[in-house]
Amino acid sequence: MKNYIYIAGIILAVIISCTSSKSVVSKSEQTITTQNDTVRIANDELEYEVIIIDPGFNTWLFSRAFPRDYHSQSFMENKNRFWIIEWNTRVLQPFRYDPNLYGMNIDYNSNIDYGYEVNYLIYNYLVYFQNTNKQKLFGYVPAR
Repeated sequence: MKNYIYIAGIILAVIISCTSSKSVVSKSEQTITTQNDTVRIANDELEYEVIIIDPGFNTWLFSRAFPRDYHSQSFMENKNRFWIIEWNTRVLQPFRYDPNLYGMNIDYNSNIDYGYEVNYLIYNYLVYFQNTNKQKLFGYVPAR
């Protein structure tokens, strides 16, 4: 059975297959592909696939995000854990929080080592999301 990380309704979607125009293989055998404003993260070893679809995220990632290795994996895992808990709380309260922003739960298990690249992209997406939509999920959010 595949493990999936679900990220935000129409903003992020899990897709079993997609075509891509550019692909990069990282040290931990994760595949990252991009097509327009879509970022795909896949790892056959852990059997997961994440697709980030958000107009403007790729541009923001390459122009404003902190470079890779700026933050440690444990730092990003901790931030992701707290931000995702708050995200999922907001998904369950559609009358209080905009359901167009918080479309679906993020299935992020803190006991699974998703690796640096997955945590880097999720962390940066959540920074991008909070700054772009003027939301604050939890604690300090870098104004990038």
